Amino acid sequence: MVGSALVKILKEKGFNKLITRSSKELDLMDQQAVLSFFMEEKPAFVFVAAAKVGGIVANNTYRAEFLYNNLMIEANVIHSAYLSGVKKLLFLGSSCVYPKLSPQPIKEEYLLTGPLELTNEPYAIAKISGIKLCESYHLQYGCDFLSVMPTNLYGPKDNYDLQNSHVLPALIRKFHEAKLAGAPNVTIWGTGTPRREFMYSEDMAEACIHVMQTDTQDRLINIGTGKDISIRELAILVRSIIGFEGELIFDTSKPDGTPRKLLDVSKLGKLGYQYKTELDKGIALAYSDYLKTLEKE
Repeated sequence: MVGSALVKILKEKGFNKLITRSSKELDLMDQQAVLSFFMEEKPAFVFVAAAKVGGIVANNTYRAEFLYNNLMIEANVIHSAYLSGVKKLLFLGSSCVYPKLSPQPIKEEYLLTGPLELTNEPYAIAKISGIKLCESYHLQYGCDFLSVMPTNLYGPKDNYDLQNSHVLPALIRKFHEAKLAGAPNVTIWGTGTPRREFMYSEDMAEACIHVMQTDTQDRLINIGTGKDISIRELAILVRSIIGFEGELIFDTSKPDGTPRKLLDVSKLGKLGYQYKTELDKGIALAYSDYLKTLEKE
C-alpha cells in the first residue's frame, strides 16, 4: 500500500527515473543481494517503505518474525545506502514506536521516554532501531538520513485479511460481508474506546515526498492529520458509508492496544505540508478499492 502510493504520487509529480523492486525480485533480508542492488543501481534518493506489517493480533502472534524481519530489512537497506553514496534517505517508521501511555498529542521527543505497548513491542523495537540507525549514520558519517513516523494508514492496495489486517480495512470487509449476508450484527474487537488517527495513504506519500524535497535538520518527523476518532465512532462511520444497517457488538475479550495515539504534526506543518483527504472521503475511496479487489478474485 505505502510503496504503491509513493510510486503513484511521484509519477504524478513528474518523477520518471524511479527504481523499484518487488519482494519477489529482491529479498531485502539478503544482505549481499541488497548491497549488489545498491551498487549496481546507485539510487540518489531512497524511501524505505518495505516492512513486515500487520494489525494488533498479527503483531502479538508473530513476534519473532516482526522483530527479525524488520531488523534485517532496515539494516541491509540503510547500510547499503551509506556504502553506495545515497544522497538522501527517508525511513518510514510507525507511530507505535512511542510509549503506550505517552502524553497526547505525541511529540517526536517522547520517543524512548516510557514502556511500549506490549502487543506490538517487537515491531516497535525494530522500527526504533531503524530510526536510531538513520540518526547514527547521520551523526557518524554525515549522511542525510532521516525518519518519518506515519500515523495509521489506509487506502488503495490495503490488506483486508481479517486476522492480519489493521482495524480500518478489517471493518470495511466485515461490514461489506455482513451487508451481503443480511447479518443482524457485526462484532468489533475490543471495547471501542481507544482513539486512533487515520491518514489516507496518498496523503502520506505526498507528505514523504515533501519532506524529501525540503531541507531540514530534524531527524524525526511525525506524519499525520492531527485529528483522531474512537474505534466506536470509526465503526459507525464505516457502517454508514457501506450501508450496513445492523447492530455493533464489541468483543471485550480482544485487546484494545494503546488507549490513544494522536501525533503532534506541528513539525510537518512548519515544513509546509497539510493533509488533504478527510476521513469520510478516504474511507469511501478505500471501499471502492476493496470492491475492485473482489472483482479480480
